[in-house]
Amino acid sequence: MTEVCDPRAATSSYVRTLARGDLELIHELLDRQPLIDMFVRHRVDSTRLDRRWFGAELWGWFEDGALRSLLHVGANVVPAQATPEAISAFGRRLLDHGHKPSSLVGPASAVLPLWDIVKGEWGPARSPRPVQPFMVLEHDSDVQLDPRVRPVRIDQVDELYPACVAMFTEEVGVHPESVGNPAGYRARVTQLVSMGWSWAIIEDGTVLFKTEVGAATDRGCQLQGVWVHPDLRGTGVAAPALASVVRQARRSVAPSVTLYVNDHNIAARRAYERVGFREVETFASILL
Repeated sequence: MTEVCDPRAATSSYVRTLARGDLELIHELLDRQPLIDMFVRHRVDSTRLDRRWFGAELWGWFEDGALRSLLHVGANVVPAQATPEAISAFGRRLLDHGHKPSSLVGPASAVLPLWDIVKGEWGPARSPRPVQPFMVLEHDSDVQLDPRVRPVRIDQVDELYPACVAMFTEEVGVHPESVGNPAGYRARVTQLVSMGWSWAIIEDGTVLFKTEVGAATDRGCQLQGVWVHPDLRGTGVAAPALASVVRQARRSVAPSVTLYVNDHNIAARRAYERVGFREVETFASILL
């Protein structure tokens, strides 16, 4: 099969940039694994591919006229339902496109072979994370809830922000204000608070625990930035606090809660398993 970028050419397979007229096809494809492909569906649904808000491109791989695979191409490159043929075509087009993102993220079965294609020009990776268990919880946890967990109020952003910076720096290895627009990270933290997607335990102006929803659809939501104050790690704070977040998120955001975690973070994995999360897929992240 020959990959080209012009669907009008005499070929059975090609890549093209998708637009609003393709939304029905896109939804049908993403409905196959709605929790696994939640990030892409969230971006599509929240912007309807309007260029003013999308800030990226969505590429489609077609075989015999049918949409088979997707690639979100922005600050994050994220494959969805990507077949081996699509990965090969997407990789070549990424190199021709000249776009270098900050990360490749998604199912390891797609991200790792895609990275193999582009790493000669994009590498070396600043932080490769080839094994990240993707976990799901579709019911309330049996763990006793921590009643101190509350949605963060907009007037608490100043208290929350240092914990968000600490989490990002610890997890990613760089200060968030050093990446892109220095004001962008605080704006994103504030946006999630205003949406009711941020939860924390805040006592005497100090954040003891926090997390937020980074993406959501009508089927599920994805937690990010789970963080416990260093002085409290290993004291059993995480599981009851996270169980409280799950209960609140399932009622205010979406019925299923997901997250993914680095495989070497044994303490976090144990806490998630205690809450009731189960591993259903393996993700990978390549930070550039």
